[in-house]
Amino acid sequence: MKWQGGKQSGNFEDRRGMSGGGKLALGGIGGIIVLVIGFLMGGDPMQLLQQAQNMGGQTEQSGQPRELNPEEKRLTEFSLTVLQSTEDIWAKLFKEQMQQNYTPTTLVFYDGGTQTDGCGMGQASYGPFYCPGDQKIYLDLTFNRELSDKFGAKGEFAMAYVIAHEVGHHIQQLVGLLPKTNQARGKLSERENNKISVMTELQADFYAGVWAHYLNEYTDIKIDYNDIVDGMKAAEAVGDDKLQTAAQGYAVPESFTHGTSAQRMTWFKKGYDSGDMRAGNTFEDPSLR
Repeated sequence: MKWQGGKQSGNFEDRRGMSGGGKLALGGIGGIIVLVIGFLMGGDPMQLLQQAQNMGGQTEQSGQPRELNPEEKRLTEFSLTVLQSTEDIWAKLFKEQMQQNYTPTTLVFYDGGTQTDGCGMGQASYGPFYCPGDQKIYLDLTFNRELSDKFGAKGEFAMAYVIAHEVGHHIQQLVGLLPKTNQARGKLSERENNKISVMTELQADFYAGVWAHYLNEYTDIKIDYNDIVDGMKAAEAVGDDKLQTAAQGYAVPESFTHGTSAQRMTWFKKGYDSGDMRAGNTFEDPSLR
């Protein structure tokens, strides 16, 4: 993956070294959603919700961004180059395939925890996550090391896929999907809610594949077959079945919220092969119902 020297996005906030806290917002489009669309959120969402409710503190960010070490600077430049590539691609696709203008998301860098502007308190334990309430992506860059060391998803493209996946959730917000699914959740059983969550996550994987399809054509980033393999391995590494089996020795399909390893790889590959953002309606796939 060649990205050095590419244009970097200016749509970011740097909160590293700043303190902030607060309780998780329980109303509106925030609250539950932030727990559903964290990249590595696992286990029972209600347990995470209860944990978040117990965390109190101030509601403002305070302090100044801290000095970054060389590796953090490199990862920051990398992340902003990837973000710019998503902006270039989705701006073009929104016009060509949807006859709409694309509104970029904002990437927020933080350490450990931060107060979001629409979903309450965000924690690094959620993994990278998207907050529909403020339309921002939250990223603690220590996740890059966790992705490689803990989950075995190596290569720079693995982290690029993660960012592109979260941008996929932003696409869902812009086209009106997330507000609809959030509204439906209160009327459904936990099992049905989990199914909606899986379909939502797999569609974000599909959008990440669409992004990868156009990288060489529309952006400063250049990739090859090995990078796509790294992306597939990253998708496999974070499947619910694999994560649950590693954590407890067995998997419980009814509790899946992101999809199996096979499903995540499949939908990423569908997006990469098609390049058509309109071809990823996971909500009409009978195998996911």
